[in-house]
Amino acid sequence: MAFVAHQLFSGFSSSAARNVVIKSVTIIGGGQMGAGIAQVAASTGHSVTLVDASDDILKKSIEAIEGSLRRVVKKKFADKPEAGEEFIRNVMQKVSTSTDAASAVRGSDLVVEAIAENLKVKQDLFRRLDKLAPPHTIFASNTSSLSISDIASSTNRPDKFGGLHFFNPVAMMKLVEVIGTPATSQETSESLMNFSKVLGKTPVSSKDTSGFIVNRLLVPCIVEAIRMYERGDASKEDIDIAMKLGAGHPMGPIELADYIGLDTVKSIMEAFRAKDPDNPLFASSDLLNKLVAEGKVGRKTAEGFYKYK
Repeated sequence: MAFVAHQLFSGFSSSAARNVVIKSVTIIGGGQMGAGIAQVAASTGHSVTLVDASDDILKKSIEAIEGSLRRVVKKKFADKPEAGEEFIRNVMQKVSTSTDAASAVRGSDLVVEAIAENLKVKQDLFRRLDKLAPPHTIFASNTSSLSISDIASSTNRPDKFGGLHFFNPVAMMKLVEVIGTPATSQETSESLMNFSKVLGKTPVSSKDTSGFIVNRLLVPCIVEAIRMYERGDASKEDIDIAMKLGAGHPMGPIELADYIGLDTVKSIMEAFRAKDPDNPLFASSDLLNKLVAEGKVGRKTAEGFYKYK
């Protein structure tokens, strides 16, 4: 995106002629987020290749996508079961899988990375893919906490690099944060905004700042709630009830931490702290660290601050 005086996403052009029309998408990472992005992209007519390290992981990803689609169909096609089955077939036909990222990106208009929150791993991935993807291909990271500029620095296409931060569960959550760096071209930003809209999402634009918009506000709030519980100011149940009934939140902050994953919350705060170590908002929590070290990271392990059956 072209920046004037470092202003972001100002004056989007309506001319699509200069923009990459995104038809084929490669998603690196078959976990919860990657599978969710694959589902919404395929549901809106895009050809999707989902990439991960093993066929076993990809088999689970496909099962997760199909299971999610069946929940959609149950509501959307309640009176038309045959139309629902056809919808599922049509979407699933749009999704292919691969364990070879190098070959998967060769025909892609957009590559979305949704792997572990590790800067070096992401940089190594994009450095390799940069040599293989066509010149027009846009690269995007689904990172929730790392600098897009830092990730993009491993490539020779910083103008075609941006952030596409989806929210979990992807099929239900309407928001996408579109992040541009000082090097991101306007055409790339427009393409990413348009792609998000085609997916049926509402995109918002953000500078490449720690946590972008949502996590910069949300995660320090979650960790402060954990500190309150840690200090004995209130029980975890009462903290969650108070925020639901007093602030209108659909889920309390400690419940939400378990839902997001305590390991993810911890990694986001660590990324914030690395950028601004003296900010008390980003101080660590001993209790959060302890639970993550014990492998009790929330719903995905059946135990975090709460236990789940």
